[in-house]
Amino acid sequence: MKNKPIYVTQPYLPPLDEFIPHLTQIWDNKVLTNGGPYHQELEKALCEYLGVKHIALFSNGTLALITALQALRVTGEVITTPYSFVATAHSLLWNGNRPVFVDVEPGSLNLDPAKIEAAITPQTTAIMPVHCYGNPCDVHAIQRVADNYNLKVIYDAAHAFGVRDDHGSVLNYGDLSVLSFHATKVFNTFEGGAIVCPDAKTKQRIDHLKNFGFVDETTVVAPGINGKMSEINAAFGLLQLKHLDHIMRRRAEIAEIYRQELHDVPNIVCLGDTGQIVANNSYFPILVESDYPMSRDALYAQLKEYGVNARRYFYPLITDFPMYRSLPSAAQSNLPVATKAALKVLCLPIYPALTDEDVFRVVSVLKRGA
Repeated sequence: MKNKPIYVTQPYLPPLDEFIPHLTQIWDNKVLTNGGPYHQELEKALCEYLGVKHIALFSNGTLALITALQALRVTGEVITTPYSFVATAHSLLWNGNRPVFVDVEPGSLNLDPAKIEAAITPQTTAIMPVHCYGNPCDVHAIQRVADNYNLKVIYDAAHAFGVRDDHGSVLNYGDLSVLSFHATKVFNTFEGGAIVCPDAKTKQRIDHLKNFGFVDETTVVAPGINGKMSEINAAFGLLQLKHLDHIMRRRAEIAEIYRQELHDVPNIVCLGDTGQIVANNSYFPILVESDYPMSRDALYAQLKEYGVNARRYFYPLITDFPMYRSLPSAAQSNLPVATKAALKVLCLPIYPALTDEDVFRVVSVLKRGA
C-alpha cells in the first residue's frame, strides 16, 4: 500500500461544527466586512494573545506590507534581505522603493546587522528585515543602526506569530511589524494579515489607508486601498486562537523529535534552536551540507519518492528573479552566505496533524541517505 503524502505544512482546521454558529451569526446580522463585530473582536483578542498594544487586520500580509510602507511615508532605498519570500521585496517595488539587498548571518539566516551600515546611502530611508522561520533578528543591533542614521524599521514578521524574547513579543520592535495569516502559517485566517502598531494614532492612519482613505461617509484623507479583512476570515481566526495552545505544543513536539533523531546524522544541520526565546516552530529548516552522500536536490527528489513533499525554502533567492537580479546589490558576490544557504536548505514537514509515525518516516529517508 502506497504511503499517504506528507506535505511541508497543512493548515489547522478546527471542527466544522464550531465554525457553523459563526457563519449563522454573520448571515443573521448581514455584516460581511468593513470592520464588523468579528473583526473588532479578533483585533482585541490578538492584542491580548500577542502582547501588543494595537493591531490592524488586513485581507493578506502583502497588502499589509505595502500599507506599512505607505503609513510611514517610506521613500527612496530600503535595505532588506535576499533570503525571504518574494512578497518582502515585491512590496517595495509596489511602493516605488528601490530594494538594496544585504547578506544574512550564517546561524540565523536573518539580515546581518554588521552589513547594513555599508549599504546605507543618502537615499536610504528604511530597513525591512525578516524574522526568518520565526527566529528573531538581532533587533537591538538593527535598531542601533537605524537610530544612528534616522531610518525607519519595518519588520516582515510573517513567520513570527507568538514569538517572544526576554522582553515580550518580538512584534513590538521596530516602527511597525507585519504579520501574515495565510493558510500555511502557524495562525491562519484562510487568507489574512495584520500590522502591529505602537500607538492609536498610527493605527488610525493605517485603518484609513486600508479602507480607501475614508474617515467617514463623505471624507477621504489619503489615497488608500482596499485591504480589509472579511467577517468570515475574522471569525475563523477567533476559532484558531481557541486551538492555538494545542497547535504550538504539537509543533514543538515534532521539532523536538526531529532534533533528537537528526542530531547524529552527519552533514545535516538543524536550524532554529532559539534557546531562551519562546519559539513557534513555524518551519523546520535543515541545511544539507556538501559532504552529505547526496545533494540537497537529490535528497529533495528522494523524499518525494517516499511521498514526503519537503520544500527548498528559500530557493531561488529573491535576487535571482528577473526583476531584481540587475540591481548591483543582487550580485552573488555581495551575498555569499545567502547564496550558499539557498543551495543547502530544505524545510521538513511540520504541522499539528502530522503523526509521530509520519515524522519518523521523514527521518528514515534522511538517515538512509546518510
